[in-house]
This record gives sequence, C-alpha cells and structure tokens, in this order.
Amino acid sequence: MRIGVLALQGAFIEHEHMLRRLGAEAVEVRLPAHLAGLHGLILPGGESTTVGKLAVTYGLLEPLQQLAREGLPMWGTCAGMILLAHESVDGMPGQPLIGGMDITVRRNAFGRQVDSFEAAIDVPVLGPPPFRAIFIRAPLIEAVGDGVSVLACLPDEGGVAAARQGHLLATAFHPELTDDPRFHAYFLTMCQQ
Repeated sequence: MRIGVLALQGAFIEHEHMLRRLGAEAVEVRLPAHLAGLHGLILPGGESTTVGKLAVTYGLLEPLQQLAREGLPMWGTCAGMILLAHESVDGMPGQPLIGGMDITVRRNAFGRQVDSFEAAIDVPVLGPPPFRAIFIRAPLIEAVGDGVSVLACLPDEGGVAAARQGHLLATAFHPELTDDPRFHAYFLTMCQQ
C-alpha cells in the first residue's frame, strides 16, 4: 500500500517510519505530481499556517482539496487536523485550509510549547489499553457536525481529541511520536476500504 506523507514541514519522518514498520510504502509529498497513485495521505503536525502557505506556494492546496472531495483517505495529526477542518478558531485570517471535515478546531487550545503534555486516552476503535497521546501546542476539536464520529475525548478537559468523518481522520495529538502503531494501523484499514 502506497501512503503519502505531506513533507513540507513538521513531523513527517516519524510517520514514514511508523508506516514502514507496518509494511506500507511511505512516499514524501512535496509537489502535486507526488500525489499520483496514493492509497492515502497523512498531513503531519508542524505549524498549520506555514504548511498552508507552503501548500499554496507549491501548488498543492487545490489538488489536496480535490482529493479530499473525491474520497482519498486523509489523516491529519495536530496541525494536519487544523488543515482538514471546515473552520479554525484563532487561526490567521485567510489561513489556507484543505477542509472537508465538518469540525471546528481551536489552534493552540492548551497554550504554548511549555504547556505540552501526555495523557492516556480511551479510544474504543483501537481497543485496550488506553492510548498514550502526546499533545504539543495542540489544537482541540470544539464542535463536530453531522456525520462526524468522535473517537476519543480528553478525560479531564472533555474536549474532542480524535474524530473521523468517512474517509477523513483527525487527531489533536502525535501518534507517530509513540511506539504504539495502532492509530497508523487503523488508518491503513481506512485506506483499504
């Protein structure tokens, strides 16, 4: 299976390592031509405004929006979740978004880099044990629309940390920074459907 990882900025190499560990082919996506023949695409963490601007500069934004509309499985982690959102709260005015997912996301919902944290969260679709989620200047889903399934919430804050809408998956945290491959394996099953 051929899975693209948007490699403009951010934590893309860690996703590649996890995909290869699970037997998938990982392809770095930097130009529209790199999107050909993919079974799925991961939008990694990083800085959502920078990634959005680079996607525009390299001619990727419109092809990514088109692929999201056409049903290519996409998974956004942290900043990638912001890019998949229908709306971003506290974002830069005019911030380029891929959209497609009927969620409203708050950028930096927990504060600055020093406020980063880890939490054990229950993710029923992954089964036990709880997933060790790493939140780094993380966003949070504030609202979900019809057709969006909430996959995980933070136990204390109660905010939505992971959601799925059809072929689109979003996590506010960084599964690629753990040794737990369950979220990547879950995404690969989405890419086979």
